[in-house]
Amino acid sequence: MAEVLFYHLTESRLEDALPPLLEKSLERGWRVSVHLGSEERRAALDAHLWTFREDSFLPHGGDQAPHADRQPVLLTLGAEAANSATVRFVVDGAEIPTLDDVERLVMMFDGHDQSQLEAARGQWRSLKTAGHTLTYWQQTEDRRWEKKA
Repeated sequence: MAEVLFYHLTESRLEDALPPLLEKSLERGWRVSVHLGSEERRAALDAHLWTFREDSFLPHGGDQAPHADRQPVLLTLGAEAANSATVRFVVDGAEIPTLDDVERLVMMFDGHDQSQLEAARGQWRSLKTAGHTLTYWQQTEDRRWEKKA
């Protein structure tokens, strides 16, 4: 069973909160996939990960590009991860991906978007019923993560 972490964005945008979590994942030697809900969001996040900081970038690629299987961070619209990621991030209310061989699933949702809140609640119930270990993290005013449940 995968360890599942729900990250409730209340103080920052996904574009600000996701890159540091991806960096930490790469530092730990994990292969990562980010499951998105639309091609537009994939393209925007792709561009952002190259430029989010002046002194760094996150090595990544999309599932539609050549050599998707070699990407340390894969941006995908699908349920599978061509790069054999053991850590999967789900954003923007995208569907829960295939969890075979997944160690960690990170569900990130915008607390100011009612449809994402409702989707996250449904995903919580579904994953809990399936027997996964769940934790819930919420941003504090200083944009740190605090474990709530």
